[in-house]
Formats: sequence, structure tokens, C-alpha cells
Amino acid sequence: MAFSEKLIQQVWEKARALDDRNADEWREDECGAWLLREAYNHELSDYGWRIINTSPGEADTIDNLRPLHCKNTFDYPHAKAHCHVSADREGVLPTAHVGEPVNKPV
Repeated sequence: MAFSEKLIQQVWEKARALDDRNADEWREDECGAWLLREAYNHELSDYGWRIINTSPGEADTIDNLRPLHCKNTFDYPHAKAHCHVSADREGVLPTAHVGEPVNKPV
């Protein structure tokens, strides 16, 4: 399904913004995986993301749509994300800023 640029932006804004990153460029999905705005629908990118409808058979409205890293999936029967990729924060103190964004398998 092709989404309008306006709807893509609205779904992008549902992803988690972080204090130490430009929210116009970087966000995290609900699994904590890094998403890069320009990597929308780029499945081979480390930061690629897509839009999923969490209510199959329902309209593609902003209430039903979520941003999700391309490697993460959605568990429809349990209505939650199934995380395969998350941000790599190994060695980063909880109060420290992340250097270069890196994702890793969960």
C-alpha cells in the first residue's frame, strides 16, 4: 500500500524521539530499534522501517498504523510487536548519550 507523505510523517512522529538525536532524522520503534527517516521502506538498510496496520482488515488510519523496523514484526493475536532488532547500548551508561546509532539482533 502506498501512503501519502503526510501520513508517513504522521506515523513517523509516533516513533519515540530521543533527546540526543534530531527527531526529524532519528527515532526508535517500540522495540527500541533505531529508525532513520530517510530509510522508510528500505528493507536492506540497518535503519529501514515500514508502516504496519495493527488492525488487519481495518482502514489505514493513523490510529491503526505504527512505525516498525523492517526486521521487527507484529504479533497480531497478542497485539504487540515481536522484536528481532533493538538498539545496541552495550557499554553505554544509562545517563550517557549514544554515539553512532547501532542496531543488534535481540
